[in-house]
Amino acid sequence: MENTEMINLAQKIMFLSRDRLLMNLRFLDVALSELKLQAVTGTDKVCCNASVIRYDPLRIIRLYKKNPNCVTRLYLHILLHCIFSHAYKYDRVEQELWDVAVDMAVENTALSLNLAGMETAGDDRRREALAQWKARAGALTADRIYRSLTRDRLGVSELLELGTLFRRDAHENWMAAETLEITMAQWKKISERIKAELKSFSEDKSDDKTILQNLEEATKEHYDYGDFLRKFSVSGEDMRVNDDEFDYVYYTYGLSLYGNLPLVEPLEYKDVNKIKEFVVAIDTSGSCRGSIVQTFLNKTYGILKSSENFFRKVNIHIIQCDSEVRRDTKITNDDEFEAFMREGQLEGFGSTDFRPVFAYVNQAIENGEFENLKGLIYFTDGYGVFPEHKPPYHYDTAFVFLEDDFEKPPIPPWAVKLVLPAEDLEGNSSSQDFALAANYGLQAT
Repeated sequence: MENTEMINLAQKIMFLSRDRLLMNLRFLDVALSELKLQAVTGTDKVCCNASVIRYDPLRIIRLYKKNPNCVTRLYLHILLHCIFSHAYKYDRVEQELWDVAVDMAVENTALSLNLAGMETAGDDRRREALAQWKARAGALTADRIYRSLTRDRLGVSELLELGTLFRRDAHENWMAAETLEITMAQWKKISERIKAELKSFSEDKSDDKTILQNLEEATKEHYDYGDFLRKFSVSGEDMRVNDDEFDYVYYTYGLSLYGNLPLVEPLEYKDVNKIKEFVVAIDTSGSCRGSIVQTFLNKTYGILKSSENFFRKVNIHIIQCDSEVRRDTKITNDDEFEAFMREGQLEGFGSTDFRPVFAYVNQAIENGEFENLKGLIYFTDGYGVFPEHKPPYHYDTAFVFLEDDFEKPPIPPWAVKLVLPAEDLEGNSSSQDFALAANYGLQAT
């Protein structure tokens, strides 16, 4: 077969595969239109740089002769990588493990769509392997599979077998996210549109849950927990030299003129924004494991302990609760916080009802326990009875979750939802704040 003839045939096969996807998955129309095709002979590879699918024509023809579905699944595999933004994390992960994780995630999504005429050899083995990994990782998104792979550390042969089973394309063009022609923000916008369409028109189809879970992961906003806590700070005076308002000219002039008598002394206080009053409510119900609560408090303590965030005298309440308030520990200084982190005990482990905490805090405000409470953070699994109305006092409420199982009930509209990545609380964080608290541990009772 002549080279030109081979290229033209491969191009027709790719166009045919794209049209099959468009007919079966209309919500992918915009995403499909973003990807261009480019034939590159002699490579025996198919890869994509988030904008152009580069393929060896001979490889495409061989796949098509083996099974036409193979090319369609390959096209879908690449497209799902793009809409899930897998390429943009490639320079921040262990690439060998990330390759396996993302291939498993997209193949799981492709299989969950249950499209007629999309079956390929090995799908039964893939389903069997994915069922086992779902028991280990939960929802089979790339991030969750990757965390499981980094935690459990498979042997070389086992990892190679897993990669071979799920691999369809090469990821070599992902090496530097900043060089990709279509930015992550552009793909995220496309993913948001797909997610909206699926939620609007396919809410009754269980087949769409897997792709929605991956889209939720790809489009979710990421927050710095320290920045989030600092939103609850207030203005106050901190006892330290205020270099910003100190005039060195008059100071040194006075010393030179009078010997040891400066004309102006530096201010011994500085107006700053720090956290002074705060409530941390801990859901200690049976579904919130003690180790998760412990690491969340370690993370929070590490951030608050920093002198940039914490007044010397504070009024922080750590409330443990399940269906009722079990214990309220008042923290007024850093030593008390350290003592709580070192010696405190967790109590509760019953069912969850969020209302008693708000009633308790509101009563504390009426009793004068707080002067200007700015925020309440409620760490929970999300399964409980929420208050029907916003608390009457002007403090902001945030419900904080460890990761997201995509099935949690919605929180009230007057509260903020914050999802902390599991790696942020599992010891993988590079944060110095987390390292400050790593040696502390609460005991569960």
